[in-house]
Amino acid sequence: MTESNDPTASAPPPYGTPAPAPTGGVPAPAMAGGALAPMAGPADGPIGKVRSTGTCVLLTIVTLGFYTWYWYYKTHDEMKQHTGNGIGGPIALILAIVVSIVMPFLSSNEVGGLYARKGQQKPVSAATGLWFLLLGWFFFVGAIVWFVKTNGALNEYWKSQGAPA
Repeated sequence: MTESNDPTASAPPPYGTPAPAPTGGVPAPAMAGGALAPMAGPADGPIGKVRSTGTCVLLTIVTLGFYTWYWYYKTHDEMKQHTGNGIGGPIALILAIVVSIVMPFLSSNEVGGLYARKGQQKPVSAATGLWFLLLGWFFFVGAIVWFVKTNGALNEYWKSQGAPA
């Protein structure tokens, strides 16, 4: 088997150059506006549970923070079952125990991804985790702001999908 170093021998056209028309007599489909139509996401799985933000904060205080591990596990597990994407509950729990500082960023990003998948504007994103990182040390103000925003957005998403309030 020999290889040719001749660059003109059946090289694909450069990016941005239209490909030659097919020769089978069937024209290539035209794209309106030059862009692909949005693709539908995977079929939605089970809907997650709406969790009261106040109850979650109270349980976090009463359990000295251990409830947060449960919250990360359950919410990430529900999002993964619903969309088929994301880190899932077991990985979220491991990350929450080992490198907990990444979880506010991952959680907000996945919640925002639920909205983006439906073609809506993201109410939270990975940048929302900065509340936790930058102001979490100040009487937990940043952590509370982050949690209220993220859990509130997740609850609103589940309600929009038909979860009981």
